[in-house]
Amino acid sequence: MTEKDKIRSAFQKSWTEIKTENSWVIFKVMSEFVEAFQKLAKIGPCVSIFGSARTQPDHPFYKQAEEIAFQLCQRGYGVITGGGPGIMEAGNKGAQRGEGASVGLNIDLPMEQDSNKYIDRDKLINFDYFFVRKVMFVKYAQGFIVMPGGFGTLDELFEAITLIQTNKIGKFPIILVGRTYWSGLIDWIKEQLLEKEKNISPEDMDLINLVDTTEEVLEIVDEFYSKYTLKPNF
Repeated sequence: MTEKDKIRSAFQKSWTEIKTENSWVIFKVMSEFVEAFQKLAKIGPCVSIFGSARTQPDHPFYKQAEEIAFQLCQRGYGVITGGGPGIMEAGNKGAQRGEGASVGLNIDLPMEQDSNKYIDRDKLINFDYFFVRKVMFVKYAQGFIVMPGGFGTLDELFEAITLIQTNKIGKFPIILVGRTYWSGLIDWIKEQLLEKEKNISPEDMDLINLVDTTEEVLEIVDEFYSKYTLKPNF
């Protein structure tokens, strides 16, 4: 057997193994969807809170996220977070203090391997796949509260905006908390995407609310659902 034949044979064997492994991944993905659907369908209306896993408990944004979650639960909402530390922990802590549903969609990551202690034990769901987890954030959320965060927070923010913009899901409030933190991004979107390159429409800017205070967050959520029915996104 020539060297070329050996390489071809090894490649074919490896490709066969990969295809077999990929087939089994389908069942793992299905099992994550089924478990999440079954648990979250029973919870009721919730708001997803996002933000950095690195935010410490003494930081003003941590305290504000906790207070927002508490106030939302006083209004009958539950809270969904990514289940880890930082802003996620603050959201679950506030939900627990407000005696509302405290949901954690946890995933194994380098900086946030363990779920926080403020999640209701029957509402903790662990994921291996980011894309399954992101579906759950959107499907059962009545709104997105976006605290300052990094790449993961931006990923979740822009996914929600895109799904609403393209009518793949129903509209819900998307609220960015912290004008100083987010205003540079909003200015760039307006100046570059909208005005200069015309890659978005003027009405797309209306999908984003920029606020500073807890009261502003609650006012936007209350006003929105005084006009629209609470329901899951399908």
